[in-house]
Amino acid sequence: MATKKSFLLRIDSKLYEVLERWAADEFRSVNAQIEFILREAARQAGRLPRVKSGGKDDQGAL
Repeated sequence: MATKKSFLLRIDSKLYEVLERWAADEFRSVNAQIEFILREAARQAGRLPRVKSGGKDDQGAL
């Protein structure tokens, strides 16, 4: 598993509330939801490698 980088994120309170509800709907923490959204956006933009044949990418996501 890749190491995780910690950093401070300042975010609008209304957007944070949206993320909280979205994360709860998908049984994730807000942090995990943000990471999921960013990973999917990077993948769609062609910035991350495609999923390997084992079914998971380098971050352990399907």
